[in-house]
Amino acid sequence: MGVEKVIILGSGPAGYTAALYTARARLEPLLVDGFQPGGQLTITTDVENYPGFPDGVMGPEMMDLFRRQAERFGTRFKTGQVVKAHLGQRPFRLELEDGETLEAHSLIICTGARAKLLGLENESKLMGRGVSACATCDGFFFQGKEIAVVGGGDTAMEEANFLTRYASKVTIIHRREEFRSSKIMLEKAQKNPKIEWLLNATVEDINGVEEGKLTSLVIKNTKDGSTSDFKVDGLFIGIGHEPNTEPFTGQLEMNDVGYIEVDGGSTRTSVEGVFAAGDVADHVYRQAVTAAGTGCRAAIDAERWLEAQGIEA
Repeated sequence: MGVEKVIILGSGPAGYTAALYTARARLEPLLVDGFQPGGQLTITTDVENYPGFPDGVMGPEMMDLFRRQAERFGTRFKTGQVVKAHLGQRPFRLELEDGETLEAHSLIICTGARAKLLGLENESKLMGRGVSACATCDGFFFQGKEIAVVGGGDTAMEEANFLTRYASKVTIIHRREEFRSSKIMLEKAQKNPKIEWLLNATVEDINGVEEGKLTSLVIKNTKDGSTSDFKVDGLFIGIGHEPNTEPFTGQLEMNDVGYIEVDGGSTRTSVEGVFAAGDVADHVYRQAVTAAGTGCRAAIDAERWLEAQGIEA
């Protein structure tokens, strides 16, 4: 296989949009779909906040539409995951998990981020059925409901405060009485009359698989080891996110949490010819529509860069 003009890593809204724009620019992009083809939206049920879908759309269906549109203009797709990247010289070289090697003049990284989860078996089974890791995405579905947020950092405080717009009550569950969150975020949550606290407690299990939706939580007291049933309509995991940047560690500039740093208003990274879009470079918004927007920008940035290098469609 020869050297590709552009390889796109990741198949969420950012990756598919970058593929659509580079394909329409006649750059013949190759998209490597990654460990979760379709991205986080494939584990999301109803998407009601993406423009153009007034009646909402299922996450997997929307990603299928994204993929078909990119494919229509000539995007090629490859199943696989990059485990090692060599960005020290061009063409860039990528090693896939099956041992295959790819080379490219430019690279658009859209590998996304994954929510940190509790690791409970029923957590994944009930994801989208009462369990969520995105308050902005799913809070609307819990109007007038009682829900819980697990975590003790800024993410948990921010999500809990946001969810009080919809829920009748939000209970923050945390394993200790001290918090990692900033003082201002904690005080804001403490002053919110809709927020209650369940401290020195952990979520040991999630009930509701047989019913098809979350019904209650099994709570363990961290001081005496006792367990109890805690009835809620929803559980939001607020323990943070991890960007999928392992293959690029030590080669691209990243922030202290591991998100790829981009140059000002562009999608350029610290390595010329490498661009980043979507949640892998965004720890603030983390929305499908913002990811798609940066995917468009990365495609245009890559097209202009390639043209400047004399590598044209």
